[in-house]
Amino acid sequence: MDIAITSGYVVPVDGDPIDGGTVLVTDGRITAVGTDADVTVPEGATVVDASGKWVLPGFVEAHGHIGIDEEGIGWAGDDTNEMTDPNGARMRALDAINPADRGFADALSGGVTSSVVKPGSGNPVGGQTVAIKCWGRSMEDRLVKHPASVKSALGENPKRVYGNKDKLPSTRQGVAAVIRDAFTKAQDYKAKRDHASAEGTPFDRDNTLEVLVRVLDGELPWCQHTHRADDIHTAMRLADEFGYRLIINHCTEGHLLADEIAERGVPVITGPLMTSRSKVEVNNKTLANPGILDRAGVKVALTTDHPVVPIEFLVHQATLCVKEGMDPVAAIRALTVNPAEIMGISDRVGSLKPGLDGDVVVWSGDPLDVMSRALRVFVEGREVYTYDEESRERTVLDAYYREGRPEA
Repeated sequence: MDIAITSGYVVPVDGDPIDGGTVLVTDGRITAVGTDADVTVPEGATVVDASGKWVLPGFVEAHGHIGIDEEGIGWAGDDTNEMTDPNGARMRALDAINPADRGFADALSGGVTSSVVKPGSGNPVGGQTVAIKCWGRSMEDRLVKHPASVKSALGENPKRVYGNKDKLPSTRQGVAAVIRDAFTKAQDYKAKRDHASAEGTPFDRDNTLEVLVRVLDGELPWCQHTHRADDIHTAMRLADEFGYRLIINHCTEGHLLADEIAERGVPVITGPLMTSRSKVEVNNKTLANPGILDRAGVKVALTTDHPVVPIEFLVHQATLCVKEGMDPVAAIRALTVNPAEIMGISDRVGSLKPGLDGDVVVWSGDPLDVMSRALRVFVEGREVYTYDEESRERTVLDAYYREGRPEA
């Protein structure tokens, strides 16, 4: 099946914009990107005329809780934190996502086609994250990468959760100690496991420590929830001790030490940005933070931390960052190729180039213009969302109906 999106202002992200460009998708993958004259549209292809419109890759939300913290149903739909064990490395966000969460339709309306869903920040070690598409019948249909990383938290949240239970950790010392103890046990576990394997003797596996060994081996990055500058330093200190790949999540006070973060080559997923200063550790929150980090040389992605900020507002956060000094090109990269590269899924999503998934969004205009809308959204070459400008109505394809089944 061929789909050709033609005559648009194509922004590949990893390449110069093309005025009067075509994106060709065949069997769910991008096969050509170029000018209308350079791309041959196969006979029988479905042609989408994007004249006067902007064409971009689907946005990537690199940190959020869509489907795991469902909207509008309270505790029954909140599976974000298993706050009964400070070390939840064996927990998997994948097992708690409801594909029917209304937030997925909202994501498509904002041009977001992929999301990395993470456990929350109630535990020092929260669990395994998963990269998924925002449309599909099941998690198996939507899966991009599992696990994508392991989530961990420093700062107020875990100390509050366990301090209220009079359990370790109740201080920042305790939170760091839990993480340090977990990795020390994982090092010992790996040595015993490898010895048993070499000797051919039985060995009792531990699902929690198996995951942490994958972090120590560099297979899985460590997504560290942290806001305050001192907690960011603790995150880097722990990473230095154990040698794992660190990704700083939130990084609210990153602007205070942007040079250090850049020097270490640590990527940052920052946000949510459209919120109040809801707790002490975000008192220095500023919309200028992403631009400051970017100019210092840090690879930056933006996050809504959905549902803290509704996921469809991801692009509006970028607009506000540009207003506060961020380069517009950098802002678009922070929604597309940067989050894809940071989370290890750039071989599937994040830009428009041959070989990647056909996740393409046709916008009414520049997406950084707050008045622009996502008009047509394609996930792996299938049109899953349409907005009618005349009726002002949106249509989302029902994921439970496929070829050969009745239409919704």
